[in-house]
Amino acid sequence: MKPKLLGLLIATYLCFLFCAVGLAKENAKNTIKIAHLAPKGSMSANLLDELNEKIIAETQNDVGFKIYFGGVQGDAQDVLRKIKFKQLQGAMLPSYGLGQIASEIRVTGLPYIFRNYEEVRYVRGKLEDHMNNALKAKGFVALGWYDIGFVYSFSKVPITSVEIARQQKFWAPEGDPLAKKAYEVIGITPVSLSITDVLTSLSTRLIDAASAPPIAAVGFRWYTKFQYMTEYPSTNVVGALVVDKESFDKISPENQEKVLRLSREYCLKIQEGHQRENAKSIDLLKKSGISIVRSQDDKAYQKFIDETAQKTMEGLVGECYSRELLDKTLAYLKEYRDMHPESAVPRID
Repeated sequence: MKPKLLGLLIATYLCFLFCAVGLAKENAKNTIKIAHLAPKGSMSANLLDELNEKIIAETQNDVGFKIYFGGVQGDAQDVLRKIKFKQLQGAMLPSYGLGQIASEIRVTGLPYIFRNYEEVRYVRGKLEDHMNNALKAKGFVALGWYDIGFVYSFSKVPITSVEIARQQKFWAPEGDPLAKKAYEVIGITPVSLSITDVLTSLSTRLIDAASAPPIAAVGFRWYTKFQYMTEYPSTNVVGALVVDKESFDKISPENQEKVLRLSREYCLKIQEGHQRENAKSIDLLKKSGISIVRSQDDKAYQKFIDETAQKTMEGLVGECYSRELLDKTLAYLKEYRDMHPESAVPRID
């Protein structure tokens, strides 16, 4: 066969292949519209795109995602409202968004309770059936769970005491009772804002401090407004890929199983990616000139952590979760620490 003819045939085949994939994204029998805060081209966005391709292929174009990246559909509150009105069918939601669906999910993100990812994942694994059922009772299906990362406080001045912390204008996610309670315990009145308004609010000095995982501080460019970061993390942010149960129920049982299997596989990849990206982000933050604020009195700081954790988790009993669920969570945490007495908070070098 002549080289030119062979090249033409290959080009035609590739064109057909890519066009078919594009059509599948738009014309899958069950198209699920998904919102995601991460920008196009980011690690989690790329993996979500890859997951979509796998789902389209394995379900033979019966199921596919139409994904809206970069927060174009708004924050968690906006997205959940759009799901309610059938404008979207699902989202990659952080814990404060998941808590707006089923408040008991917030028990896995209590401040100063978990020391590291291993503790979080052990306890969440034990509670996963409960959390899945809580979402299902509210009309949602969790396709997969993952960690976004541990939260650190960022500020324009070094926060070396509770008194200095109380002088800052901290951001809190809009509609997040856990953040509100934690700040209340510390004696801070936070400014509640949509996550999409944080950068502008830092520029206008409506806020001058915020708590977030390092990947969020870098990805949303908040770090350009800060000079300091705490050494000790407060809590881990859990995330989940959730879809409206009514939409999911339209999919055949066989394809539901495929979607769940693939989604869980890719959510674990996203989780692993987040852990790597958070470590890289901390290095980037230090190289950009952000200074790490270290504890000047470890004993006093430990007392502050213990008191904040105790008062916050007790204050949310009956509002976010039951006493029984809190006791179960703490029992699983003790179970892990009994098996791993070396479990500790990793410090930033």
